[in-house]
Amino acid sequence: MEEIFFAGGCLWGVQEFMKHLPGVISTEAGRANGTTNTTQGEYDGYAECVRTQFDPSVISVEQLMDYFFEIIDPYSVNKQGQDVGEKYRTGVYSRHPAHLEKVQNYILARDDARLIAVEVLPLHNYVKSDDEHQDRLTLHPEDHSYCHIPFDLLHKYKKT
Repeated sequence: MEEIFFAGGCLWGVQEFMKHLPGVISTEAGRANGTTNTTQGEYDGYAECVRTQFDPSVISVEQLMDYFFEIIDPYSVNKQGQDVGEKYRTGVYSRHPAHLEKVQNYILARDDARLIAVEVLPLHNYVKSDDEHQDRLTLHPEDHSYCHIPFDLLHKYKKT
């Protein structure tokens, strides 16, 4: 099992989408690369993210990127849908340099690489989000109206 962290706007939708992908073992809502180890207090520079644990024998980092690009506007800076602010920036983070190299190569191979505003950085700090944010759209589907990901796309890969 390996893990990588995806920031794509509000974490509720990103988690709901990622958890249904083939090869994804588990997801957790959290905060990447802030300066504190708490969810309490002032904004500390974090990006809302989803810790994504996956089986690399089933799904590759590049395949995860294909899926991730389905749910984000890769050209947008600090904004996804109605979510605006630095904490809603897009990014991919990992503790494994090989993951980051694969992500960078994935982006560079795209025809639109020069336009892409997805941050690709080592994960220095991760803080799990409060329980109320974990699996939010599974537990409270009525909250989808706050999500930037269209409902049919949100569950595109959900097994019935």
